[in-house]
Amino acid sequence: MTTTNQPSLLATQTEAVDARPLTDTATVLDRVRAIARTDLAPLVTAIDQHAHYPAAILRAFGAAGAYGTHFPEPPTGAADLRTAIAAMSIASEQCLSTSFCMWCQSALGWYIATSDNAALRQRLLPGIARGAILGGTGLSNPMKALTGVEHFKLKGRKVDGGYVVKGALPWVSNIEADHLFGTAFEVEGEPNHHVMAVIACNAPGVKLVESATFVALDGTRTFSVQLRDVFVPATDILADPAAAYIKHIRAGFILLQAGMGLGLIRNCIDVMRAEQRSLLHVNRYIERQPEDLEAALSEAETEVQQLAATPFAREQDYFRRVLEARLKLGDLAVEAAHFAMLHQGARGYVKSGVAQRRLREAYFVAIVTPATKHLRKMLADGSATVPA
Repeated sequence: MTTTNQPSLLATQTEAVDARPLTDTATVLDRVRAIARTDLAPLVTAIDQHAHYPAAILRAFGAAGAYGTHFPEPPTGAADLRTAIAAMSIASEQCLSTSFCMWCQSALGWYIATSDNAALRQRLLPGIARGAILGGTGLSNPMKALTGVEHFKLKGRKVDGGYVVKGALPWVSNIEADHLFGTAFEVEGEPNHHVMAVIACNAPGVKLVESATFVALDGTRTFSVQLRDVFVPATDILADPAAAYIKHIRAGFILLQAGMGLGLIRNCIDVMRAEQRSLLHVNRYIERQPEDLEAALSEAETEVQQLAATPFAREQDYFRRVLEARLKLGDLAVEAAHFAMLHQGARGYVKSGVAQRRLREAYFVAIVTPATKHLRKMLADGSATVPA
């Protein structure tokens, strides 16, 4: 197979976006909040019940600066995830599907921004930061494989100029034919050699397959992705070998998910408070009240903010704290949605009810990689204490 002169398919994704992403936190969050209230809120039913993919909203959030604030800053290489998480939490107050797509986009940017591949960074990051290029993350299986939950589903064979990759990923979200996704594969015959790369959904040999209808988050463009001898050129490699790189990015990968849980919990508290106007005389007997959840949310948010300020920290207990914070958010999201349903009662149990949607969405926070069971396994078997 001759591949040396084959150009990178990602070159076709390059956008002429020269403006630096907005980094002023107050401005970014004000713009995201305005978009969420005026443009996203009216679409929530279509997203939830009719699998509408909010591509225009996602691009608008990019133009508002939501995807570029967490990139490492030269020359120190330090990164701060707090604004990115806050932006996702604002969207999650309205719609978890949209917030999850924002996480996919932000995670893709995180992979590229932390890679040593300077040419790839220069080519793709401006467009990703501004929402001109959209994409997702196929790291669910690799993250599970690296902690013994699954085996690598993608295998790569070294060839002249890159790798040829085959296999199938069961779930990759926020992707369409003209999108990108980041993933990792195992090199054939070298079980401890892993490579991470960015792949174009329109590359020859890549096929997106609709394979399931979910109880929620059907508007996230989630596909099974089949790779049939897909050539991945060296120009599109994020890390080879990828072991140290994945340890470097893993805390950020997990912490960026916090915005989904924080916003959903905040909205569940709002739902509970709204019902106090007419049902306080009976809802007061429910064992969890809004102020109980507000206290738990405040504690969780404080911990996330502290951890998100230093996502490359190497202290022995740092990654354990990250896992514990993520686990707590999954548990708290389900708890908050459960009690929002009890507080709203029959009004929340109809098909258009807010509480039933938030309950369906909350379970996704608990099962998306790393899921509750995955997190507990890592905390129990020592995976959380391995220095990054």
